[in-house]
Amino acid sequence: MKVSIRKILKKEEEQVIIECVEITPEIKDIHSYVQTKGTGLSGVTFDQRMERFYLQDVYYFEALDEKVFAYTKQQVYEVKMRLYETEQLYKTCHFVRCSKSVVLNLMQLECISPALNGRFFAHMKNGERLMISRQYAGKLKQIVMGGGSDED
Repeated sequence: MKVSIRKILKKEEEQVIIECVEITPEIKDIHSYVQTKGTGLSGVTFDQRMERFYLQDVYYFEALDEKVFAYTKQQVYEVKMRLYETEQLYKTCHFVRCSKSVVLNLMQLECISPALNGRFFAHMKNGERLMISRQYAGKLKQIVMGGGSDED
């Protein structure tokens, strides 16, 4: 695959163009990565500071007590979205629902392993282990093992 970079004069004209013979899972991964890179979000830290952070740094979103939190390596942020909104907004960026209260970033997923009663654990790159409920286990396992996604 040939890769090239061309410098331009105006920031507004920046773009990424992917030219391919076939849209393979690898091409979809590149597309998702580029879309995620540089996407900024705002959130409130536990000490009530409003901060900007990047979507690619989010390991997962979790709903707790009517609030949604984004977990990154350095910080946990409360975001002003509902969990279903994060799932819908970022599904093309490799974010998938793994339980009633968690949407995880597949780009931050290290592996999955079996748990009890048809459930699985998601082992994240930061060392955390998240429960994948039975309802979402089959779909997530198919995405991870098959390399495909549900955005077709």
